[in-house]
Amino acid sequence: MLENLKIGILGGGQLGGMLIRHAIDLGLSVSVMDKDANAPCSRYTSSFFCADQTSYEAVLEFGKGLDVITIEMEAVNIDALRELEKQGKKVFPTPDTIKVIQDKFTQKQFLLSHNIPVVPGVAVEGKGDLHKYESKLPGCLKKRRSGYDGYGVMVLKTPADIDTAFEEPSVLEELVDIKHEISVIVARNEHGAVKCYDPVMMVFSEERFVLDFQVAPAELEEGIRKEAIAVAEKIADALKLVGILAVEMFVTKDNRLLVNELAPRPHNSGHHTIEASTTSQYEQLLRAILGLPLGDTALHCPSLMLNILETAALISNRAEKLQHLLDVPGAHLHWYGKKGNRIGRKIGHITVTGSTMEDVVAKAETIRKILN
Repeated sequence: MLENLKIGILGGGQLGGMLIRHAIDLGLSVSVMDKDANAPCSRYTSSFFCADQTSYEAVLEFGKGLDVITIEMEAVNIDALRELEKQGKKVFPTPDTIKVIQDKFTQKQFLLSHNIPVVPGVAVEGKGDLHKYESKLPGCLKKRRSGYDGYGVMVLKTPADIDTAFEEPSVLEELVDIKHEISVIVARNEHGAVKCYDPVMMVFSEERFVLDFQVAPAELEEGIRKEAIAVAEKIADALKLVGILAVEMFVTKDNRLLVNELAPRPHNSGHHTIEASTTSQYEQLLRAILGLPLGDTALHCPSLMLNILETAALISNRAEKLQHLLDVPGAHLHWYGKKGNRIGRKIGHITVTGSTMEDVVAKAETIRKILN
């Protein structure tokens, strides 16, 4: 019975919080581990462990009394998860899947080995190594590990920019002539059943490489839409995925589809599924890892998801702004409850739904004015 299963989540951020919300619907008992004692999930479960998810001993200890373990971040200890698998625990996504995706260059090589088109890139050991590749500039530099929400990404326009480059091992990618940035969330279970959500259109902040807002469904040519779904399904099968996977892709101006990055967990580009889809990405993850039938992924209304980033205006006038935005019809607020203030940090999101995309966009514009 589901109520007897003990589920563990490595990572206690907002993704874990939304996963707990859906686990409650299934009567599940959920434990969470995060190195931050004030992580959002610390308030949502009585079984919260404050420990480092990258520590072998800590992950092993955390997993001891659990039946199924999943993640809401990639920075976890793979060796400990492999040992827990040997002890009979179910770990989804599998340690092998996480290992491929943890490193952006390994991820790229894996995709190429399965004939999946990616943004061309070379591995660099650090800042000093970049001078060998000055002829490849301008380019996009990404840390191979631990980048998220725009952290660990920078554009190098000229050789002079190398002075400010990352010291860590990175990937230098070609700058792609992009028409659209899209994402497809795909789910797969142990039996090989696969279901995809409709592609969403993503728009990123120009100042920081963080998602500003996304629109679902994406306005795409039917051929591109079908190809994007087929690529996501192919990657899920190649990884032998159990769980969900966000496949971020570029549509180039000459209508080629290139995979940008993968995330084997709930993803910012799938938040809208809570309000706009029959089955949310969080419920789908639980269905996939618990051996339940995968849910219906159909959209039942157009939506726009807007990230809320910490600003000086929000810090000084938060209560009044939230009052006004909640007065907008069809606005669904998700406030993450993060402690402290840090300009630029993601502190919540709003999903706007409506009968038409024009209606949704108009409401979102009202909300943006309120937040500013």
